[in-house]
Amino acid sequence: DRTMPLARPTGQIPHAAWTSGFREMTEPWKGAVGCLGVAVFFAMTIGIISWQALEQSPEEWVLRGRTGGMLWERQRGALLLRALPAGRTVAVIAVGGVPAAEPPPPRDHCWHDSGQFCYAWEEDAELRLSLEPPPAPATECYGVRWTPLRPDVMLKDCFSMANVSWYGGASIRAQRWPLNGAESHAQPFISSDFSKNPAGYGPVLERYFLGSTGVTVTVAPDVPLFLSLESNRHFCLETPAGRAAVPLRYLLCVSPDARTPLPPRLFPPRRSPIWRYHGPAGSAAKIKRGLRSLAKRLKRHHLQEGVLALGERCTAILAAADHVPSERRKRHDSTHAWDPSLIEPLQLSITLSPYASIASPLFLRSLRDGEAASYWLSLQPQSGGCSVPLLTTWKGRLCARLNITSEAALSWYLARARRLRQVLGAAYMVFEGAEGNAFLEQDVPPPAELVGDRYTGALAAALATLGNATVISAGARSSHLPLFIQMSPLHSDWSHAGLKGVIPSVLHYSLLGYNFFIPDAVGGSLASDAPGDPELYVRWLQIVTFLPVMAFSTPPWLCCDAWVLNLTRQCIQRHQDFVVPLLLKYSEEWLSLGYPIFRPAWWLSPTDPTAFTIEDEFLIGDEVLVAPITEKGQTWRDIYLPGEGHLWMDTNTARVFDGGTILRNYSASLEEVPVFVK
Repeated sequence: DRTMPLARPTGQIPHAAWTSGFREMTEPWKGAVGCLGVAVFFAMTIGIISWQALEQSPEEWVLRGRTGGMLWERQRGALLLRALPAGRTVAVIAVGGVPAAEPPPPRDHCWHDSGQFCYAWEEDAELRLSLEPPPAPATECYGVRWTPLRPDVMLKDCFSMANVSWYGGASIRAQRWPLNGAESHAQPFISSDFSKNPAGYGPVLERYFLGSTGVTVTVAPDVPLFLSLESNRHFCLETPAGRAAVPLRYLLCVSPDARTPLPPRLFPPRRSPIWRYHGPAGSAAKIKRGLRSLAKRLKRHHLQEGVLALGERCTAILAAADHVPSERRKRHDSTHAWDPSLIEPLQLSITLSPYASIASPLFLRSLRDGEAASYWLSLQPQSGGCSVPLLTTWKGRLCARLNITSEAALSWYLARARRLRQVLGAAYMVFEGAEGNAFLEQDVPPPAELVGDRYTGALAAALATLGNATVISAGARSSHLPLFIQMSPLHSDWSHAGLKGVIPSVLHYSLLGYNFFIPDAVGGSLASDAPGDPELYVRWLQIVTFLPVMAFSTPPWLCCDAWVLNLTRQCIQRHQDFVVPLLLKYSEEWLSLGYPIFRPAWWLSPTDPTAFTIEDEFLIGDEVLVAPITEKGQTWRDIYLPGEGHLWMDTNTARVFDGGTILRNYSASLEEVPVFVK
């Protein structure tokens, strides 16, 4: 053993002296020293535990901005977004996919940058929070980025619904407002056709969620996203586990209230009402006679304005007749040619889709010409061989789907649509089947350019070149385009999949930027087992009177008594005289400020919790409140008048009421719809 030099005393006990002295101790002294050491150890342990329990806060600031910040809550393993100076928690985000109970350390990996916070759960995932440029002066934004460190890690962040009402995101079959009442298992955040996938997400969705506390969540467009909704608990954003480590990225923004404007959109005009043709469809001649007959019937009932809408099948029959070779066409009676003037002043609407039946001449011709792989979505061979068209079902038929990644296919499709519009004299074109991902339906990984809802977005961008008299059946990152959106068909009943779902859908579409939509036909398109319900027809008619377009599948003279026909004429006139000027006025505000045209009650009462869950009223701009009856057999309802300090006048009685109040058991007969003007 080495001893330290005497010339350099260190205050340490020489090792040899310590060991020799200890050997001279008796056994009792050894035991006493051992007990003392154990006691000191326990005392220190208890002290540390007490300090952690009493002194260490269960919440820890990890990133602070000017008007808010993010905290880590140890008990739940959650991120908190808090607004300052009041210290109000505006969002609680439970962390999944990592050991959430492990708290971040006081000093993060990005300690040198005050605008960031970084922490890594070893071998699981890395979290990076950052302050981001705000879109508006009174708003503050935080970037959230989770990066998996192993392929088998599934990232999952769940946003609590406790004391927060959430809006936006995805449409569902039985639409709810807010989303808190919705239920959905985790599934890809992709639009779908409810007739194929009733439990899926609907045709209009955006990666944008809005909370009643003034917080918005915007998910990055390139994230392969799964969404789940657990009623009145939370909604969760997830990324699937896989071979590639895909980050989960989203932007959190907080503003003083929930009235967060979206970027302004374009305004497409539209004539109303729409009368859907359901007459004879066996041949082109029968369709033309049926259209003339319907036009005469509408004129006889003084309903001669609007649009006659042909479905896809009737459009295809007329299109096929137009392709008759010239030598055969000469043998046909010239009276078979379609003359749009025969239905004037009514106009014609035709319907197309990006699908082609494998038995159609269109598809067979592409096979014969060797163009199938470029014109239709195809499966690429793994090693050599030819591409095979990807087949899917559309309206009960086995079909191929247009390859929108091919410029040649897209140019051909648009040219065909323009030619049909010209030949048939159609004023409007409706494009169905824009929703869904055909590759995922077949459990086939899509190519990079068609991941998620990129097919819907690309098709919408192409169709926008046809002009603003174009209607599309789905919307995904396309609300900036001058297109009308066709709402999903609803059931002919009083449920949220029927009449009760109309207003929640209106608010959902408008909040996401799709202000110009065509609601489902009066009375619903999906017939129920019960016979036609005149009361349901009337209550439905009263709602769509105040929407951008009125659409009819069943004419009033076929469903109801003569007084309903008179009421229909009155509603159409009210739509033209009262509603259309309002739409034009607030479309200008939409263009300049980005505010939706159709607004929820909380738009005028942004801090009143009562307003956050009202789903059976809506505002047109700031000045008209529509509160229809949506319960069968009722002639009264409670009405919430928003905007404390404002005055509202009932347009039926001229009575005036204070805003910020509830009118209990307010009377509304079957012939009336409560409408108030501010």
